Amino acid sequence: MTSRKDLPTLDADLLLRAYAMGVFPMADSRDDPRVFWVDPEARGIIPLDRFHISRSLARTIRRTPYQVTLNRDFEGTVTACADREESWINATIFGLYKDLHAMGHAHSLELWDGSDLVGGVYGVTLGRAFFGESMFSRRRDASKIALAYLVAHLRNTGFTLFDTQFLTPHLASLGAEEITRAAYHDLLETALSEGRADILAYPLPDAYSVTQRSTQTS
Repeated sequence: MTSRKDLPTLDADLLLRAYAMGVFPMADSRDDPRVFWVDPEARGIIPLDRFHISRSLARTIRRTPYQVTLNRDFEGTVTACADREESWINATIFGLYKDLHAMGHAHSLELWDGSDLVGGVYGVTLGRAFFGESMFSRRRDASKIALAYLVAHLRNTGFTLFDTQFLTPHLASLGAEEITRAAYHDLLETALSEGRADILAYPLPDAYSVTQRSTQTS
């Protein structure tokens, strides 16, 4: 069960306060101007110490010559995430994430094949929490590769919570779990009380570092 409430007005500061309370915005479609709060009864998270990379995905990560960047094309990443038949990212939400990016609270990780943006993920940071918003893939396994790099980088830079909002089969295959709302709020409170992690503190890891700490069983 998910509770929702239409929002009369919304700005970046209010959005950050909402994330700190454990809720996030969505729209019913790209063309629907209305935005509402979402507070899932069951929450998806990726435990940063239990992200699963299969042997086949590890080989792909080591062999695929994609360039991996952070914040090189935030708007392009959000645009690509919204470029699907059904999207909850309307113009209002897109604008708010651009504002958060300008404030240093929204970030993207991108995969490049030459000059082509082929995959990526973006989200919001607050305290030691990363709130994953959306990801996209224009090449096989590109979103999985992006997530693997992101998880390794979040570990390296001191994050303790990776919120995926909902649990999907795709995320579950990578080690994501579903927890209760109460359990999520406990994790969120801890992540917000331990100071601020800086996603820009260190360079992105290399392919070997991404794959060496993950369970490889398939």
